[in-house]
Amino acid sequence: MLMVDLIVLMDHENVETIFEIKGDNIFIQNDVFIEAGLIENMAQTCSSIIAKDFFIDENNQDKDDVDVVGFISGIKTLKIHALPKSGSTISTKAVLVSKFITDDYSLCTMNCKTFHNEELLLEGEINLFIQDKNPKR
Repeated sequence: MLMVDLIVLMDHENVETIFEIKGDNIFIQNDVFIEAGLIENMAQTCSSIIAKDFFIDENNQDKDDVDVVGFISGIKTLKIHALPKSGSTISTKAVLVSKFITDDYSLCTMNCKTFHNEELLLEGEINLFIQDKNPKR
């Protein structure tokens, strides 16, 4: 399930996304967006900054037939301060801490914070692994 509606800002080290939490989201329980949903939103936001290299070439042209898989390889720190309600719109901001990139996969560490309006919901640091499922096309 896609957990990012809009990428507001993205450069080589920063990304900011917006996500509207709808009532039919799989991470809604008792009208509240649960912890796993916040973590998934964080992971998808963070992965966009590194995964973009799999989708766009050095001339900023879209690559064809991209098949990428990614997952959280570790949660270094995580603090959840509050859980938003269904219908809320959250903003997630992430900063690249480190990366290791090969032709076939990428590893990165990202710092992330998620907000509802000005309220801090989540802060943490995660490691991501992203791999091209069809390397050396």
